[in-house]
Amino acid sequence: MDVTYRLFDHTADMGLEIMGKSERGLFINAAHALVDLITESTSITVREQRPIEIEGDDRAELLVNFLREILYLIEGEQFFISRVSALEIEEGRLRCRVEGEKFDPTRHKVRKEIKAVTYYRAEVKKSREGWKGRVVLDV
Repeated sequence: MDVTYRLFDHTADMGLEIMGKSERGLFINAAHALVDLITESTSITVREQRPIEIEGDDRAELLVNFLREILYLIEGEQFFISRVSALEIEEGRLRCRVEGEKFDPTRHKVRKEIKAVTYYRAEVKKSREGWKGRVVLDV
């Protein structure tokens, strides 16, 4: 999968800008970008799946809440995500299935610890090129 994202400078934290050809693609790329910052995503295989359902008042809040849920699965349940599927976005709600496996220290190297996904400067915008989202990560 070709994940499109870049980091931007932000004092004491890390800014993450994600792009996607569609709104759905933006959210999928955001999940993969977060995982890729934490560990080498190519080392994760699909062994289990988990449903995700979150709500938000707008697209930016949906993006932050979605990434918070991904981070919870990684940090709280030691579940590393390889793939996002069946993603649906509708009026203030996002549903999907994430596929991956439990953390295995012999195969998964932790690159960076992400403490939180913040609402600070979070945004999601549609442009001529597609969709772009920005969030700030507390590292």
